[in-house]
Amino acid sequence: MHPPMAKDPIAEVQKNWQRHGWVSAAAPAATVTAIMRTQQILLGRAQEILKPFDLTFARYEVISLLSFSREKRMPMNKASQLLQVHPTSITNAVDRLEAAGLVERQPHDSDRRAILLVLTQEGKRIAEQATEVLNTELFEQTGFTTEEIEDLNRILANFRERAGDFTR
Repeated sequence: MHPPMAKDPIAEVQKNWQRHGWVSAAAPAATVTAIMRTQQILLGRAQEILKPFDLTFARYEVISLLSFSREKRMPMNKASQLLQVHPTSITNAVDRLEAAGLVERQPHDSDRRAILLVLTQEGKRIAEQATEVLNTELFEQTGFTTEEIEDLNRILANFRERAGDFTR
C-alpha cells in the first residue's frame, strides 16, 4: 500500500468529467470508479489474508462453496453458475485446488458428461481455517458501518437485479 493521497483522485475524476462537458456522466463515472477501486482494496486484503493458505480469493470461493454444500460435492458446471464465473475460470481454479489436494474431480453418478467437484478432508480443514481468518480480519472489519453495509447490500442487490444477475 502507498501512503494516502492528499486529494481524493476519484473526486478529481468527477471534476474532470464536468470540465470536459460530460456533466450528466460525471457523478456516475465517479461512482463506477469508486466501486472498482473499493473492489481492488477489498480483494487485496482478502488475497493477503489467504496467502498463508496458498489460496487466491477465487480458489477460496470454490472450496467455500463446496464446504457449504450438504454432501461437500457438486457438479462443476453448477459451481461455475453459482460463482458466476466462466467455465474456463473454474477449471483453472480447480486445477490448482486439485494439485494442492483440496478437491478431487470425480465422474458424475448419472451424467457421464458431467464432472463432480468433491472437497477433500484437507480441503474442508483449509476452508474452515481460511473462513475463520477472513471473518475475523476482513468480513467483520470491512471499514463500513453496519448501516452502510445494509445500504450497500440493498443498493448493489437492486443494481444486480436490474442488470439481470438474478430475479426475485
